[in-house]
Amino acid sequence: MTSATPGRDVRGPAAGDLDLSGRTALVTGGAGGIGLACARRLASAGAQVVVADIRAEAAAEAAEAIGGTARTADLADLAEADALARSCSADILVNNAGIQHVAPIEEFPPETFSRIMRMMVEAPFRLVRGSLPGMYGRGWGRIVNISSVHGLRASPYKAAYVTAKHALEGLSKVIALEGAAHGVTSNCVCPAYVRTPLVEGQIEDQARVHGMSPGAVTTDVLLARAAVKRLIEPAEVAELVAYLCAPQAAMMTGASLTMDGGWTAH
Repeated sequence: MTSATPGRDVRGPAAGDLDLSGRTALVTGGAGGIGLACARRLASAGAQVVVADIRAEAAAEAAEAIGGTARTADLADLAEADALARSCSADILVNNAGIQHVAPIEEFPPETFSRIMRMMVEAPFRLVRGSLPGMYGRGWGRIVNISSVHGLRASPYKAAYVTAKHALEGLSKVIALEGAAHGVTSNCVCPAYVRTPLVEGQIEDQARVHGMSPGAVTTDVLLARAAVKRLIEPAEVAELVAYLCAPQAAMMTGASLTMDGGWTAH
């Protein structure tokens, strides 16, 4: 065991002391759910947060509450993704925006599959592509991709979402390898079911499909493989995102960090 230099504190700042003053953070899907929690947490650490969302009014409201800036963008429109990247010069990029559609493959609308690919794979690529030159020039950057347990495991009836999250995992690793020499890290956060409007919609859909109550869907379907039988809170995900932006996380890159209540322990 090595000893620390006498008189030197090698522990670093506590998580609550994270200081992102002078940094600009772009959070997509930032007007609600995980994105809003991330925007709030990064703003509380001093970052200037750009809240990007397809819902203009919600984005403006969220940005006003945290002293940030709102941008309206439909990330399924790749020209809008390019424009968003150009407008922000982000030091921190949180790729969070996403949608879900549940259907058997033979009934899955091809246009919905394509839209999900554009929003959840191609748009993150465009945003990273537009952000990296600035990050490289400053010698510092943090890219946090909100993946999912479905980036590591599959579930039936979610062909587009599972495909997109698996693709995002691969993209994140390539970014990590290319960005390492420039002080840029790239990681995936992989939560299971988080208490968000997206998940609440899935619960309602599953309840109709299975003829079950929403409560039964939550415990018997969504949380069937989890050891911890509750939904994850958005603020819990945001805290992990914030940690990945901290100096202590400089050696964490190319990683997929699960927050799944033990789902993938099986």
